[in-house]
Amino acid sequence: MKKVLIIAGFATLAYAMTGCGGAEGNNPGRAYMPDMYYSRAYEAYGYNASDRYDKDLAARGIHYNALPVAGTMARGDVEMYPLPASDSGYAMAVNFKNPYDTATLNTSQRKEAERLYLVNCAICHGTALDGNGPLWKGGDGPYPAAPRNLKDDYSKKLADGQIYHVIMYGKGQMGSYASQVHPEQRWWIIKYIREKQGTGGTAAGAGATDSTMVGGVPAKGGGIVTSAMSGSGTGTGNTTSGTTQK
Repeated sequence: MKKVLIIAGFATLAYAMTGCGGAEGNNPGRAYMPDMYYSRAYEAYGYNASDRYDKDLAARGIHYNALPVAGTMARGDVEMYPLPASDSGYAMAVNFKNPYDTATLNTSQRKEAERLYLVNCAICHGTALDGNGPLWKGGDGPYPAAPRNLKDDYSKKLADGQIYHVIMYGKGQMGSYASQVHPEQRWWIIKYIREKQGTGGTAAGAGATDSTMVGGVPAKGGGIVTSAMSGSGTGTGNTTSGTTQK
């Protein structure tokens, strides 16, 4: 019995030493359960090399290409903004209709709109929309040019679509806020600005009358808003964050 144990011990030791063979440099040698040691990595939001999943679906009569169904959009989303990031797109934005131009903010929406304006916009435009935020501070702030006074006559005459366009793409010193502000939220912040301006809705004479260009579908129950717009205190064009726009 003792001899059997000794032989078994030596056999186990020899097998273990053999299993370590080939381990050098980047080669770890033989691995126990290699299918787990060398697991296949999959990217959660990427395309993977294996087509087994697609083949399994095809075998069941299901043809999947990972693309959205034609003519559909995500729940709560709105149609893509159709105008380009150019001067011509900005000019055409005059006729891009605000779907909320006849709506009013309720108490909770107005409170949230004010909070988000203060967080995102007031640093340039000031809490009173007068263009005297902390970055300008009457000329004593760190910013070299006065942001747009959103209560002046020029700002009041801007079409809602033009303001939306600037939020979408940016203009002058102001960058795009498309990634920070959902399309519906852009309209709500514009609505908030209009109420503070005393216009209530789409600026008079803005020309936003083309019913074929509607900037989104209002979601049920309203929405929250975040946005920012900046501009120069002088000039004849729409302006953002400190410099005059042509």
